[in-house]
Amino acid sequence: MKSRHIGKIIIDESAIANGVTAVARQLNLDFSDAVIITVVPGGILYTADLVRQLKFDITMDYISCPHTPGDRNNNSAIVFHNNANINGQNVIIIDDAIESGGTMKRLVKFISENYTPKSISVAILFVKPSRIAIPVRQYYAYEMVNDDLLIGYGMPWENKYRNLPYVAKLTQ
Repeated sequence: MKSRHIGKIIIDESAIANGVTAVARQLNLDFSDAVIITVVPGGILYTADLVRQLKFDITMDYISCPHTPGDRNNNSAIVFHNNANINGQNVIIIDDAIESGGTMKRLVKFISENYTPKSISVAILFVKPSRIAIPVRQYYAYEMVNDDLLIGYGMPWENKYRNLPYVAKLTQ
């Protein structure tokens, strides 16, 4: 795919595969069962790659909270489909990345205030350096060195580029 918006590749396909394996290894050490809640649409690709490497029993569900990448003040509605009972269960929220952290913090708060899970954790491929604190265990493979806007592997720009098999710097 050619586009003026696709800049330097930051995490290539091989590094993504290695990162998925690293996070799966950590989760496999810590869990014997969990409810996986995918943040859609961004977390779909990462979830698909990650859950196939999990060696414990899982139940799956999904949640959404539309936002603009990097927006720390996301006030959009949270839609949780609640297809799986999460009360008394280990919950792992999966998304592609934590950029500013605002949306993930809201999702964690929503789950903890409206349900009674045994635990809540977050599994993402990478985090950005100036993210806000999220008060749960975070499993991730990479910490970015800056807060550049990134696209690909689930992350959009103008609702495009989610299907890139790598993470690239956005050029505007």
